[in-house]
Amino acid sequence: MKKYIQDLSVTENIRLHANYVLLKLTPTGSLPEMCPGQFAEIRVDNSPATFLRRPISVNFIDKKQNEIWFLIQLVGEGTKHLAQAKKGDLINVVYPLGKGFTIPENTHLKTLLIGGGVGTAPMLYLGERLKSRGFEPTFLLGARSSKDLLQLEEFEKYGKVYTTTEDGSQGEKGYVTQHSILQNERFDMIYTCGPKPMMVSVAKFAKTNGIECEVSLENHMACGVGACLCCVENLKDEGNVCVCKEGPVFNIKRLLWQI
Repeated sequence: MKKYIQDLSVTENIRLHANYVLLKLTPTGSLPEMCPGQFAEIRVDNSPATFLRRPISVNFIDKKQNEIWFLIQLVGEGTKHLAQAKKGDLINVVYPLGKGFTIPENTHLKTLLIGGGVGTAPMLYLGERLKSRGFEPTFLLGARSSKDLLQLEEFEKYGKVYTTTEDGSQGEKGYVTQHSILQNERFDMIYTCGPKPMMVSVAKFAKTNGIECEVSLENHMACGVGACLCCVENLKDEGNVCVCKEGPVFNIKRLLWQI
């Protein structure tokens, strides 16, 4: 898939939470075709301490508005600087990068999309794509508390939404792998993104129950094109590969996780 380096204009910057913003950007022309699970490398200008681009998952593609959405967690100077962007500002982006999620041909398969924390970001575009292909996706979203559950109204446009919170303030109390839906319903395909311990638990559940599962790894990706070797993952039968090029999405069968 062809990659582009473009200056995108900020159409909207929405503060969803004290630690999260939703940046909506648009190019001067049409957006390139992108797959759910792909990401972009975003340049941070006018930030002396930020030398490298920031890898951010594609949250959503709004074709009507010709917008690409990025859900950004404020964790360091780079992301905090991006959060200050104003409408009309130009942000340089390299995209689309990596390989995304697999969309099955059989639309009768029951799909479950599990996201934790900022790992919910790629699940929204994936859910929209599945819905548009004839699937009825189910979302299971986890967070520390109700205030950390983001974009619920957006997710509800594309399927049923179930939630867990560690403090029990919304949905079922506990972790996503403890939600009752996993015992009450049978799924054919699971997609997940979030903290590694959560993804490992989801992968273990999927393997135990004979369910196909894809995970979106969040290894540190400095360059996005496989040059810096910061994001190497050791795979079964394949050795070391760059997550930014061969992933970030992998079927769990390819991983060396102890599951």
